[in-house]
Amino acid sequence: MARRSNSWCDNRLRPHTISRYRPLSNSLASSSPPQKIEFWFEFGSNYSYLSVERIEDAARRRGVQIAWKPFLLGPIFRSLGFENSPFVLQKEKGAYVWRDMARQCQKFGLRWTKPTTFPRLGVLPLRIALLGVDQSWIGAFCRRVMELNFVHDKDINQPEAVAPILTELGLPVAELIDQAQSEPIKLRLRQETDAARAKGIFGAPTFFVGTEMFWGNDRLDDALLLASEQPMKPMA
Repeated sequence: MARRSNSWCDNRLRPHTISRYRPLSNSLASSSPPQKIEFWFEFGSNYSYLSVERIEDAARRRGVQIAWKPFLLGPIFRSLGFENSPFVLQKEKGAYVWRDMARQCQKFGLRWTKPTTFPRLGVLPLRIALLGVDQSWIGAFCRRVMELNFVHDKDINQPEAVAPILTELGLPVAELIDQAQSEPIKLRLRQETDAARAKGIFGAPTFFVGTEMFWGNDRLDDALLLASEQPMKPMA
């Protein structure tokens, strides 16, 4: 569950709700849309932090299963002609994003520290996350890695950074780190990144409900609504 901030974000928050929708296409009117949402995320992505913190509780309320999909944004950006995050390459966009993150964290009651290194490399925890996509600890692990980056402003890409998280969760530290550094898991992360590119993913977080794509933390609720079999309501 998202925690309320102990800093200036302590105001009582209004719940984030979606009240009205315009139908996207006839394909969304199916009587039995899938009860699963694919969640494509990256540990260096600030907006993925918001979704990682929110998605388990939000999906549980709607009875939707999560397919966790860790991948690397760097190769995606490079395939689009960017050598770094657009938030770094475009000064004005970057300034907006950091202010927006402060607002969003206030809205959802999340702690927030602007990272001194952005984007942080998170290959090792992404590989560990791949080992846990079907395990009960995946959500807790991902939240702690995100908090290490975006709350505590710490390196997330070294064994000594992730080991305390694994210990706290009661997981076999040496075994998981060894597996994460094995060639099969390295290959698997590359394959997942290739799969993201093939699906047309260009940023994180991205959600899929069937073939329907939703991009950005602010589209999480739309994706969950579609996946939960609730009818789309027309705009007034």
